[in-house]
Amino acid sequence: MRPRALSALALGLVLLVTGCGEAGKSPEKAAAPPSASASPSPTPVTKPSPTHTTPAKPKLRPLPKKLPAGLHRASGSNGVALTFDDGPDPRYTPQILAQLRAARVKATFCVVGKQARRYPELVARIVREGHQLCNHSWHHDVNLGRRSAAEIRSDLERTNEAIHAAAPKAPITWFRQPGGRWTAEEVTVAKQMGLRPLHWSVDPQDWDHPPAKTIIKRVKGATRHGSVVLMHDAGGDRAQTMAACRHLIPDLKRRFGIALPR
Repeated sequence: MRPRALSALALGLVLLVTGCGEAGKSPEKAAAPPSASASPSPTPVTKPSPTHTTPAKPKLRPLPKKLPAGLHRASGSNGVALTFDDGPDPRYTPQILAQLRAARVKATFCVVGKQARRYPELVARIVREGHQLCNHSWHHDVNLGRRSAAEIRSDLERTNEAIHAAAPKAPITWFRQPGGRWTAEEVTVAKQMGLRPLHWSVDPQDWDHPPAKTIIKRVKGATRHGSVVLMHDAGGDRAQTMAACRHLIPDLKRRFGIALPR
């Protein structure tokens, strides 16, 4: 057999053994490793988010069903005591001071601590013109009496400090609870601090902005000898109170006399 024929025969045998000589069929490829995209995604581990808890507010003491004992609701004399709450205020406190000076009478100003800090010159003027000071809490907290004794004391001390920063030698005779929402615990703390609890007997509700005629009618109808009259020289629009006082101050002086509570 010729050498060329022998070579062709050998090649054919090789192809037959490897399977590559079959028409239309290609050799199988080795299995490829699975791709990354085909593998299942690992489940992400979710870390719990930190919880930010707001501290619970201290529980308020229940409000008593009736006013506690020991409140001063009379002037202590035949005269009528005029009291003005929530100041001082640069719009209205000077107006009331001018009316009192014109009538030559004195009144009690129940001062809010934040207002005293903001307008110390008015606190100093109140004292300079011979009027009386009353602690009315730091920021007119109507729920102050329902708080702990320590919180009540801290509030009153802070207010006293603001008043004395404006008028260092001025006596602070009284304390009045905003809204008249007194508790026995509050009365006790005030007395321990040398503050007498001052309430009222006549409330024309001038804080609700009634017309001046209504304020006048309410005060004249309820006032008696020894009454303590509640009005406001701050805490909102007090124009109607100012107008009412122009009539009330001389009228009450003529009928009853006006005196500081004692």
